Amino acid sequence: MDEKETYCIKVNLPGGVVSAGDLYELLLIAENAGSQSIRIGNRQQLFFCIDASQLEDLEMDMLRAEISYEIDEDEFPNIISSYVTDAIFNTESWMKEGVYKDIFDLFNFKPRLKVNLVDQHQTFVPFFSGNFNFITSTVSNYWHLYIRFPKTTDIYCWPSLVYSDDIPVLSRIAEKTIMDHKALFYDRQKINHQKFHNLVIAQQALVTQPITEALKLPEFQLPYYEGFNRYANNKHWLGIYRRNELFPLEFMKDICTICLKNRIGQVYTTPWKSLLIKGISESNRKDWGIILNKYRINVRHASNELNWQLENLNSESLELKRQLVREFEEYDLRTHRLCFAIKMQPKTGLTGAIIIKKKEPGVFDILHTRDFNPNSKDDVIYKEKVPITNLGQCLIELCNYFYGILINDNIVLSVTEKEAEEKPGKEAPLAYQCKNCFSIYDQTYGDAVNNVAPGVDFESLANYSCPICESSKSSFNRIEKSFNPNPLN
Repeated sequence: MDEKETYCIKVNLPGGVVSAGDLYELLLIAENAGSQSIRIGNRQQLFFCIDASQLEDLEMDMLRAEISYEIDEDEFPNIISSYVTDAIFNTESWMKEGVYKDIFDLFNFKPRLKVNLVDQHQTFVPFFSGNFNFITSTVSNYWHLYIRFPKTTDIYCWPSLVYSDDIPVLSRIAEKTIMDHKALFYDRQKINHQKFHNLVIAQQALVTQPITEALKLPEFQLPYYEGFNRYANNKHWLGIYRRNELFPLEFMKDICTICLKNRIGQVYTTPWKSLLIKGISESNRKDWGIILNKYRINVRHASNELNWQLENLNSESLELKRQLVREFEEYDLRTHRLCFAIKMQPKTGLTGAIIIKKKEPGVFDILHTRDFNPNSKDDVIYKEKVPITNLGQCLIELCNYFYGILINDNIVLSVTEKEAEEKPGKEAPLAYQCKNCFSIYDQTYGDAVNNVAPGVDFESLANYSCPICESSKSSFNRIEKSFNPNPLN
């Protein structure tokens, strides 16, 4: 390793959760190495920086504490999960604390590809930002799996539901299959999904269930994740966001001390680079207020500042976000149900309803998902080669366009319902759904993957195949279409 002035240390927190005691030990090691603050990454991991002269001592401390870490690398991406949402942003699912922990404990290897474990009832943690995206089904302890092959936009819907206990072993086998056959499955424009499936299942017998119900993702709405908030059993949770992404070590040590004092076992990190503590009792809430006052921590930022996804340790992204948020504030812009991603590097895996992608220095492309749901993978170019000076105004126009669509959709829906009452024999609009992966062909949009223009009737297509799982045209069933913000439903 070349000698340099500073090193960045990355520590994975599987699922975005860590015990207060373990976190305190890590903070002491970072402090002894001369660090003054930590950062939270967009995959719920931790970062801190140290001077090169402290590296040897840090390595000894990490070895003694048996803490895995990386230096200026991200060879082993953190496993992210929606565990943080349990009981506060999501209360209607079979997916609970014990299931998350059981799955984490079964991971006996460090994934080199990104693994996401998310509940379909929440929208706080992104669904498809990983390579192996496990999403809960309606069947208890069974998951949908969507595989995004590395360095591609190719998403494959695994043809059966996966049992909770099989998630780690399937992730390991699928990863090894991809890495051992890079010429077939890594950075390829065309991937043979059936061949991949056959290679994986040949290595391990898995407990599966047939997919009998389509994956239904909720309409996106980012919950407000800051401040004190009440939830079940008269408890509170506290969310903390930092505008500069820096959490002072002294502040974090005090956080851990209060958790240990009040028997709060765990601290959570989020994909929005924030911190969250659950289980705060009313009688102990004053302790937390004292700490927030001591470090002058503000916990009531505007929503249009909280709904951003940025690359890790990227000062250029952070400065651009600050500039755009200032313009949004001056315009008093509404951003409810929207979130933004700034991509300075290609293929970052960041998700957003609106994406700002760097084209060249000072010049950006603006894209949005077709339905403005960040969990959709179908991007639409809005404007190209926008100078940075015009970026804010273009984004404001796009936000206004989004709310115009919402208004028009409501009007169209109302008119359709009225016509249905007047003409009960009139058929509702139709679309066609793949019975294997449940993707939908909608004549309104066509199919960009198969070069089918908008407006082309499905029945007129010859030799059509599903853009997701490559099933033939005969695998599609006609369905009744209604307004749906999620193209996977």
